[in-house]
Amino acid sequence: MTINKTQEAGKLTVALEGRLDTTTAPELEADLKASLDNVTELVVDMEKLDYISSAGLRVLLWAQKTMNKKGSMVVKNVSEVVNEVFEVTGFADILTIE
Repeated sequence: MTINKTQEAGKLTVALEGRLDTTTAPELEADLKASLDNVTELVVDMEKLDYISSAGLRVLLWAQKTMNKKGSMVVKNVSEVVNEVFEVTGFADILTIE
């Protein structure tokens, strides 16, 4: 998986490419933990994300809980495959998806 970050003022955009699974989820979590200090708006762009596993969902849940205390989090450009996972697991009700 590739993680591309863009930061401007208090907004961090994280674009994910590839697969967010057991292997790559710890990398994303560590990256986010190191990057969220002065962030009030987190945007997770999933346009090029092909797959998400339960490990990836756990990282998104952690990020959502963290951002609820600091500001907001939006997930955008979700593919049909990933959106189906969000629907089945109930994450569609937890996350703000655009």
